Amino acid sequence: MNIFPSQYAIIFAWLLCAIMFNTGWCNLHIRCNQKDKDALLNFKQGVKDPAGVLFSWSTQQDCCEWKGVTCDNFTSRVTQLSLPCSTTLPTYTDYMDKSHCLAGSIYLSLLMVEFEFLYHLNLSNNDFSTIQFGSHVHSQNCHNLSVGIPSNQCVNSSAIRYLDLSFNNLAITSLDWLSHFSSLEYLNLDGIDLHRETKWLQLVIMLPSLLELHMRHCQLEDLSPSLQYANFTALKVLSLPGNGFHSELPKWLFNLSCDISSIDLGSNLLKGQLPEALLNLQHLEALELDDNNFNGPIPHWLGEFQHLQHVNLRKNMFSGSIPSSLGNLSSLLILSVSSNRLTGVVSEKHFVKLSKLKDLRIYISPPLIFDFDSHWVPPFQLERLVLSFSGPKFPVWLYTQKSLEHLIIYESSFEAKEKFWSFLSRMKEVHLERNSIDGNLSNVLLNSTFISLSSNDLKGLLPRLSSNVVVVRLPNNSLSGNMSFLLCDHEMLSGNNNLEYLDISLNLVSGGLTNCWENWKSLVHINLGSNNITGEIPSSMGLLSNLTSLHLHENKLYGEIPSSLKDCHSLLIFNVRENDFSGNIPNWILHGAKALQLRSNHFGGNIPSLICQMSSLIVLDIANNTISGPIPNCLHNIAALVSNNASHNKLSFHFPMGDGRHYTFEDNLELVMKGQTLEYGKNLHFMSLIDMSSNNLSGTLPPQMFSLIGLCSLNLSHNKLTGKIPSEIGNMNKLESLDLSTNQLWGEIPQTLSNLSFLSYLNLSFNNFTGKIPSGTQLQGFSALSYIGNRDLCGPPLTKMCFQDAKQIHEDGQTSEFFSWFYIGIETGFGTSFFGVCCAIFLNRKWRHVYFKFLYGLIDRLYVMGLITINSFSLHR
Repeated sequence: MNIFPSQYAIIFAWLLCAIMFNTGWCNLHIRCNQKDKDALLNFKQGVKDPAGVLFSWSTQQDCCEWKGVTCDNFTSRVTQLSLPCSTTLPTYTDYMDKSHCLAGSIYLSLLMVEFEFLYHLNLSNNDFSTIQFGSHVHSQNCHNLSVGIPSNQCVNSSAIRYLDLSFNNLAITSLDWLSHFSSLEYLNLDGIDLHRETKWLQLVIMLPSLLELHMRHCQLEDLSPSLQYANFTALKVLSLPGNGFHSELPKWLFNLSCDISSIDLGSNLLKGQLPEALLNLQHLEALELDDNNFNGPIPHWLGEFQHLQHVNLRKNMFSGSIPSSLGNLSSLLILSVSSNRLTGVVSEKHFVKLSKLKDLRIYISPPLIFDFDSHWVPPFQLERLVLSFSGPKFPVWLYTQKSLEHLIIYESSFEAKEKFWSFLSRMKEVHLERNSIDGNLSNVLLNSTFISLSSNDLKGLLPRLSSNVVVVRLPNNSLSGNMSFLLCDHEMLSGNNNLEYLDISLNLVSGGLTNCWENWKSLVHINLGSNNITGEIPSSMGLLSNLTSLHLHENKLYGEIPSSLKDCHSLLIFNVRENDFSGNIPNWILHGAKALQLRSNHFGGNIPSLICQMSSLIVLDIANNTISGPIPNCLHNIAALVSNNASHNKLSFHFPMGDGRHYTFEDNLELVMKGQTLEYGKNLHFMSLIDMSSNNLSGTLPPQMFSLIGLCSLNLSHNKLTGKIPSEIGNMNKLESLDLSTNQLWGEIPQTLSNLSFLSYLNLSFNNFTGKIPSGTQLQGFSALSYIGNRDLCGPPLTKMCFQDAKQIHEDGQTSEFFSWFYIGIETGFGTSFFGVCCAIFLNRKWRHVYFKFLYGLIDRLYVMGLITINSFSLHR
């Protein structure tokens, strides 16, 4: 039996312990080193811990048993500190809730000085906002550290080999402190703002032991493309995706150690053709260059890499055909060439030696031609397939893929018969979108966990759903029949239903909403819009306590909104536009709602004051109803509209797939803004809108309304509003669209309206506004149509001149008020003089003499007075 030196040391320690056992010198329970314990308590005191993550860090307990702390078994010194924050993406948001995570400052000087044996530090995914390099308030060993780089007299080098600070709320201006981490083997700064650090590469390459470098989404811009060599002597993993590199591949990349195994430069702005110098990196296993601007052909020499397992070239500008040499990559697991400008034919010769292939993505628009032998059996068993193909026949070889769990087909045309639907039932995830599929769903049972069949022109009745289905999307097809076919299947109702997302909008579904909702309580999103559904909303929909988004728009529904919906405690979006609903606006709408769209119905009564309590509301659309009464003066209580920041929460759905990915859908609404109907999806959370147009609202515009500085669009047109526009409107500096047309508003247009620099749509027509349109602003940039129908309104862009403008002369040759009256006086004087001369001819000589004497004196006085006035006028100008 071979015994290694480390084993000798362990045996010796135990023998020594056994010898000294009777003397009491040996304590088998190793306790935390007091110095490390004090340092950990200092660390705890310096951070914010709102959720009590460090609750176990008590002086009453051995620090080696504290959460996140690992000690060496023999030295009792702290070697690892691992406190990553665990966050999960909620179903209906894009915002990671980190309110329970550690926050405050990271004192690197403390971690470097006090923990002499710490080699693993993981503080990832927390909410730390700053890194401090100066001394911690309780640090005993480093009093002279100033904010900046630790002094060499205090710290020479840290023992840390693993450092993960990723996805904190950090903005680091300098990485000079890395010079004190010369032992680093793993560095992860993903998601940290480094845009001010221009020397990042020069500093990182000074780490001689670095094996893995992760700097994803760090806002880096300079990849030093002209640098010949980067001294990465040990590097194996280089991960720099999601930055702003705008160059060709750097020269130093081709001169890295041949031991490098993974390069990820995806989601940048890299350009040019792939250079053959990449072949220098013969041990490369992963090449991720997706989402860039690479062009030219996919090089044939890629087939010479013997160890390549991952090739991702999607979303570039590669042209030409897929080289058949890729079929020689016998180690290949993942191949993605989707979303390029490729053309030509794909056949079995492209896959000759790809026996290990698990993930294939060849979605190209327009599709490539598939030319496979009908009897060909692939050497691989795929798990994921993304493709588009040209031709009327479904590729027969797909039916041989027994391990396939994720199938995505876009922009293809084929016939879907019973065998095809049976094949799909084995899948976990199915996307068939924007295809031309000749298929009928009347007798189909959908069994996939996530299934999207949108925009395929599928026909027949609605399909049945198994209890496995979590997400089903069937919009924009030609499906017909009643909702009961889908929701009231007695076989399905007997089991547990997991359906969370249901979208059958833009179809031909008719009948009522059924009363089977009580069996689908896990539903989070329902979209039944743009069908022929009639009747009232059943009270059983109130049992959907998890519902966050309900779209029933553009149907033939009527009656009042049932009060049972108040039990949908999670409801955020309520969209029933363009139906025949009546009654008053519901007074039970939840305070947390974000969008309320009731436009184009028959709602009446007043606007309930409850609206003002909806602090999260960003869309209030009640246009085209018969609502009367005043505008509530409490709208300034809607906190989301008072804020000048975009909503933190994207209105999107995220469903975990179990493999680290999320199945994501954006919610959307059609909104009228800037005089046209627009659909808002991914950018819906940036939109904030109040539309109360085409009602019977009366009274004045409450000044409090204009404190909604986060509002993008305000439409109060076609009502009976009176009074002036409050000057407070100038506070709404985010406003892009303002429509107050066809009311009874009067007074002058306030000068403060010119403060709205983002305003790109304005309609004040058909009111009783008076006076001059404020000049010298963008208000003259709108057409006259924005102001017509106001009889006493004047000034550009209207052709009607204001009175004071008609009297004023400009420098282009028009005369001023003074010169107009001056010349009129001269003409009057000339006429009078001429008349006097004529009279003098017919009168006696004495009168003639007196008259001319008076006339000469008058002319002299007028001449002198004119000169004085002109000179005075010139001086004032």
